[in-house]
Amino acid sequence: MRSYIGGHQAVTTNDFVELALGTPVELWLGVEGESEEERAAREDAARDILADNPNFPDDLVRMAAQVIEENPDLLDVVALVRPATRRRAARKGVAA
Repeated sequence: MRSYIGGHQAVTTNDFVELALGTPVELWLGVEGESEEERAAREDAARDILADNPNFPDDLVRMAAQVIEENPDLLDVVALVRPATRRRAARKGVAA
């Protein structure tokens, strides 16, 4: 099954997020290994977007809340049980 949002095909989770936000996810989260200059440019672009769209943060939170409400299993967390580790009994005494 193919998913389209506004005429654009969404294939990956990042595609859905990018289409929902209208911007690449990397703009907000950054990328590993980016230089200080790249980071400054990315943050400037993000500030410009927020200045042009003052309701963006509220809309994003509203959208996230709606997704969680419609898909409560997204937050189902299962605790992983750690297997019991076997400890060696300490040997006391003098080696012969």
